Amino acid sequence: MLKIEGLVCRYGKVSAVRGLSLEVRKGEMVALIGANGAGKSTTLKAISGLIAPVEGRLVFEGKDITRASARRVLQLGIAHCPEGRRVFPYMTVIENLQMGCHLRRDAAAVASDMKRLFDRFPILYERRAQTAGTLSGGEQQMLAIMRALMSRPKLVLFDEPSLGLAPTMVERVFDIIKGIQADGVTVVMVEQNAFAALELSNRGYVLEQGRLKLSGSGSELLNNPEVKAAYLGA
Repeated sequence: MLKIEGLVCRYGKVSAVRGLSLEVRKGEMVALIGANGAGKSTTLKAISGLIAPVEGRLVFEGKDITRASARRVLQLGIAHCPEGRRVFPYMTVIENLQMGCHLRRDAAAVASDMKRLFDRFPILYERRAQTAGTLSGGEQQMLAIMRALMSRPKLVLFDEPSLGLAPTMVERVFDIIKGIQADGVTVVMVEQNAFAALELSNRGYVLEQGRLKLSGSGSELLNNPEVKAAYLGA
């Protein structure tokens, strides 16, 4: 579904991603793990068109998206759930969700999707007229996920979905992401909780200083001595 070939991304003269190649198959969940500054979030931003690669190629469902705009990437079916949730704090829950589907023109289907997602996230239905900034951190994360799903994506990129959440809410968010994959949506997840990410994922990639260090199935990486020592506290 998604292929990254020799990706190079820089911020000024600083290289954040250096010759990265990986692939994501349809229907699977793939984890990107690594230390802070390993290039994980930058990789997601390059996929979603938020930054332009210096070198390399990004291909989604056979289409070259290396130079595609964020708007075009979203139209093709890739949604990005960013680090820190990034909800619009002074807009209501409903207005935030409308931003998630602003490129769609199928009004009846949009209304149906919103109802279906409110059934899945009943607390947000109760809060639908509240401004997003007044929601708890967990509720904001659910709103960010729901907003991403309103675009009817084929692939969702999650950047640190558990960041700053209470332990009970972390478990809830991971259950939600697992359910999204079960519904047939492909998932790529950047997550500091390496154990949970690999336990959930079909496959994983370990990045180090912008380069690919290791790859394998989730279970293989969970049992890899290097991964255990560096990321699992074992």
